Amino acid sequence: MIPLFKPYMPQNIVTGVEEILYSGQLAYGKWGRKLEEELIKYLGNANVLATNSHSAALHVAFSTLGVVAGDEVIMSPMCCLQSTQPLVARGAKIVWADIDPATGTLDPDSVKSKITQKTKAIFHNQHMGFVGYIEEINAIAKNAGIYTIDDCVDGMGGIYKGKKVGNVGSDATVISFHAVRLPNAIEGGAVSFNNSGHFQNAKIIRDQGIDRSQFRDTRGEISEDYDVITAGYPALPNDLSSYLAFKQMKDLDKLFEIQHNNVKKWKQFIETENIPARQIDIVPESQPNNWVFGMLTDKKNEMIDYFRAIGYYASGVHLNNNRYSLFGDKTKLKGVDEFYSRFVALPSGWWCTL
Repeated sequence: MIPLFKPYMPQNIVTGVEEILYSGQLAYGKWGRKLEEELIKYLGNANVLATNSHSAALHVAFSTLGVVAGDEVIMSPMCCLQSTQPLVARGAKIVWADIDPATGTLDPDSVKSKITQKTKAIFHNQHMGFVGYIEEINAIAKNAGIYTIDDCVDGMGGIYKGKKVGNVGSDATVISFHAVRLPNAIEGGAVSFNNSGHFQNAKIIRDQGIDRSQFRDTRGEISEDYDVITAGYPALPNDLSSYLAFKQMKDLDKLFEIQHNNVKKWKQFIETENIPARQIDIVPESQPNNWVFGMLTDKKNEMIDYFRAIGYYASGVHLNNNRYSLFGDKTKLKGVDEFYSRFVALPSGWWCTL
């Protein structure tokens, strides 16, 4: 059966891996910096930092923007626990907003209605790589004097109004390089900022609150004159993971093009075979990365069984997180319920043959 997700790894990478393993330099170094250079070019944003996970990127972003325990963060429950658990762990209060059931992404009107004096940020999940209403959400945040963080956990390569997500005007963007993402570092991530001041602060937060330019004296010893004044995380990526992701960067456009073509084939198949389903709506002037082919159907379970029977692992993927007791608020959201009851993802990645 063709899987819904699959890790990518380029050919002829073993020699470089072996060199790193025996180099004596495994921590953040040459390849971490090279990966960041490639990410800066790819996203078109100079304010990009690589991290050792998506969760680390999330924590760096929220700490940089001053989101602390007790602050309210508005987000969609139609997302992965990888996006919601870290927020609860840091003591933030998640406030669920509804989604547009046709796109699976945050509904701007619902977001606007959820803002209170305690709201500090909107965490804007790009569900399954489908770009949301970025301009509308960012305008709401700006008018309210709060931040927007784009959650690109599935969405590397998404495009909005001609720019890559990660450089579309949001205050920050967190990206995952987990095993089934592109690029895949086995585990890794990145965070980008719209503001260079935030970027400079994040560099220190990412490295345990340390400014490396002042941390050591002329002998290379930790300076007795340096004072650590910033709380931070051990969030630097290691050089092996960075190398794996770096080597995939040159392949991204080719891999995404395969995914885009696979989506065209799925749309044709559904039409030709009279499948009782349709592709989810795409937000105007956006291009999803097509990590999956997302469709809506009134026969969800039947469609999952049908596509699995013909050799494609179909799935609803995520449960809406507002059903979990951990998050406290189990508010019923009409758009979320409608979308969840109808959404099915089909494999459309670079490994698929249709």
